[in-house]
Amino acid sequence: MKIHTLQHVPFEGLGQIQTWADSQKHTVNATRLFQDDKLPALDAFDLLIIMGGPMGANDDSRFPWMKREKLFIEEAIRREKRVLGVCLGAQLIASVLGAKVYPNREKEIGWFPIELDPPGVRGTALSKLDQRSVVFHWHGDTFDIPKNAAHLARSRACENQAFALGPHVIALQFHLEVTLPQIEKLVMNCAGDLSDSDYVMDPREMADLSPRLVPPLNAMLRRFLDAFAQTEAVSPVRGE
Repeated sequence: MKIHTLQHVPFEGLGQIQTWADSQKHTVNATRLFQDDKLPALDAFDLLIIMGGPMGANDDSRFPWMKREKLFIEEAIRREKRVLGVCLGAQLIASVLGAKVYPNREKEIGWFPIELDPPGVRGTALSKLDQRSVVFHWHGDTFDIPKNAAHLARSRACENQAFALGPHVIALQFHLEVTLPQIEKLVMNCAGDLSDSDYVMDPREMADLSPRLVPPLNAMLRRFLDAFAQTEAVSPVRGE
């Protein structure tokens, strides 16, 4: 399988997604939007992965590449490519599908549980997670669930943690891919996000918990990606 990733900042890369792809002999290419890389042809990949970043999905005026990126994501979805969004990537998918993206009532940063929504998650790749799992979060925004999409997961701080549009599009507000070095880079580069809040974990507590929680998190990622990669092969859009 050919994978292409959209990366918004140097410190939010694929993490364990790259390890999984290597183990499955998938090829991976990247567009690093922060250095103005060109977007690929849509027939150059089977799976598009849109990563996170500290900017917001409504920041088109601040980041000239964002409008092009949104059009690219929209066209990939229209052509029924497999599309996975993580954090900002999930918000961008929601935006191109016509849903509102806006500040959540709480920032959610650190290790907190999510719960799956049984009716929505049934039959999706996210069903490979346990009903309740502790995952890693780093976000201040949230999104409404797009029209015709299925709600997949929630947390106490954020009702809309994930959604799916058909079998080929999944958006995750939370992170399954992070490694210990990535968490350290997030703390270093996004320290301004850390505040005194019930759902913002102290970085020392985060550092204490991460060595124990990262391995099961990455195991969840592998189960999820194994299932998502096996979704039914796409067919060409009519008229093309």
